[in-house]
Amino acid sequence: MGSRRKAREYALQMLFAADVSEVRADELVRMYWTELCDTETEETAREFANRLASGTLANLAALDERIRSRAEHWRISRMAIVDRNVLRLAVYEFLHEPTPRTVTINEALEIARRFSTYEATQFINGILDAIKRDLDEEFPQEKTLLSEEEAEEGGEGELQGEEIGEESA
Repeated sequence: MGSRRKAREYALQMLFAADVSEVRADELVRMYWTELCDTETEETAREFANRLASGTLANLAALDERIRSRAEHWRISRMAIVDRNVLRLAVYEFLHEPTPRTVTINEALEIARRFSTYEATQFINGILDAIKRDLDEEFPQEKTLLSEEEAEEGGEGELQGEEIGEESA
């Protein structure tokens, strides 16, 4: 498992804890790393996890509004805690990280498969895909070709193979 996926999982765990305990973000991050997590975590993964968790918590109202706009007939508070935090984390990454949106969706689905249910992955995929389409219209990402590994490590652009048809035309 890549260090960025592991960082996303750490961030999800922090968001879950914040959701059930209502602890301040800075206190939560400190407590997570001292009491709950593997001390062997790479510094870059730790920094990415902290940035994702803290940023998501700092922008919760705006993220929830984006999710609410695409989660027809669902209130955020009625969603499973894991599912709503996977959505929040992915939408934060859409808006504030250079990760290609397709990679963000794929990562969110892999994490949902691990921590939630099969049905939840379909639900999460539908909402994130709709939000991605909205954002692609509002704020198009620059399209460059990257390998999956480069994209996983936070490069900008799209996965190889997705835009090949346009390139050869």
